[in-house]
Amino acid sequence: MSTSVTPDATGQDIAARLERLPMSRWQITVRLAIGVVTFFEAFDQLLIAYTLPVITKEWDISAAGTTLTLTIGSIGMLLGAYVSGWAADRVGRVKVISICVALTALCSLLMAGCTSLLPFLVLRFVQGLAIGGEVPTAAAYISEISRAHRRGRFVLFYEIVFPAGLAAGALLAAWVIPHWGWRALYLFAAVPGLAAVLLQRRIPESPRWLASRGHHEKARAAMDFIEKQVRRATGRELPEPTVREALPAAAPAPARGTLRDLFTGRYRRRTLVIWTIWFVGYLANYGITSWLPTIYKGVYDMSLSSALWYSTMASVAGLVGCVLAALLVDRVGRRGIVVGGLGGTTAMLVVLAVLGAGAPWQLAVWSSLAAMFNFAVNISLYLYTPELYPTRARALGCSMGGVMNRLGLIVGPLLVGLVYGGGTQLSAVFLLLSVFTLAGAVVAGLFAEETTGRTLEEVSP
Repeated sequence: MSTSVTPDATGQDIAARLERLPMSRWQITVRLAIGVVTFFEAFDQLLIAYTLPVITKEWDISAAGTTLTLTIGSIGMLLGAYVSGWAADRVGRVKVISICVALTALCSLLMAGCTSLLPFLVLRFVQGLAIGGEVPTAAAYISEISRAHRRGRFVLFYEIVFPAGLAAGALLAAWVIPHWGWRALYLFAAVPGLAAVLLQRRIPESPRWLASRGHHEKARAAMDFIEKQVRRATGRELPEPTVREALPAAAPAPARGTLRDLFTGRYRRRTLVIWTIWFVGYLANYGITSWLPTIYKGVYDMSLSSALWYSTMASVAGLVGCVLAALLVDRVGRRGIVVGGLGGTTAMLVVLAVLGAGAPWQLAVWSSLAAMFNFAVNISLYLYTPELYPTRARALGCSMGGVMNRLGLIVGPLLVGLVYGGGTQLSAVFLLLSVFTLAGAVVAGLFAEETTGRTLEEVSP
């Protein structure tokens, strides 16, 4: 006769079973399956920056229309990030990811057939909802199937697919647009819709989430499936799980996380700090990268093809920064990566401001170095944020970080557009961005909490 198990005990049991799993082909396969989806989400996200110079001319878009085209997707991403956290903490991580991927692909397919700006903007907004929802939810899921030992490297080598998607989108756009036109890019971006079906069938729901919602039998079934796959992949039996000593008794936690949970007790400071870093990191990122093709073409009178190729340098450099972050994050810690990355970004932006970017090569070199440091910070946030919140509110915490991310995405290009559009020297643009990144580095250095080497349950009980 089985004995009843309280939700807390079941959560501890699931955590213990996950923590003792050796790394195997199964974890890598799951990381790859989710990674392919996230790769194309990133691919879709940055396409607008590379197609904008073409559609602006084709549809005779005004300056105000250009700014709206750049930001409408980010507004959708902001709302999508907010809604997805509530949904993923209630109906599950895998379901939300699958729905978001299918919707993103459908919008890409329809955008390829647009012949005017209005329907294009509507579809871009809806696509933004889906992209904003998938990315933080996937980050929560990958963290929840990871163990504490070298979790940083495991999660960040998954997250690298996002900047890889950005880089691939940039490189493909630079080649495809001059040869086949901008519509071909959106047709290609519709490919991952097929992944939504496979994802729903092949990837198990997060056992940690199932346990937190009281679905104990489903949580055990998911763990049984995962353990079977790991045993098959490694060819040996698993060690016995070691349940850590329970923490001192506290008031029972609600099964569902609420926004209030993010500002209760220890989580208040964590939330304020991580929101600041999300906002600053992405304000600087998209303040630079979203305008690069337009700046190269307008300021230096470069051809469209040359402007696109120059712009890819920042995305490729950002990918290098992400790889470096993945290799170093378990050694120097989350706080070290964030503070060092924001400090490096600030230094490169100041150099750009001093030099004034008088030649295209100067802008290419220093903006690429700034992107390398900045991407290292931003990718680490997808690892760091899920660690700061309990399972019941983890997806919500990630999604609210995504909201601040999207606010940065909106404000960054708008600020650059206002300064650059006002006829100001480019140096003023870079100096303004450096003020934000310096503030973020100071906040992280003084108040960020280190989480390296600790289980999720230890960091956020």
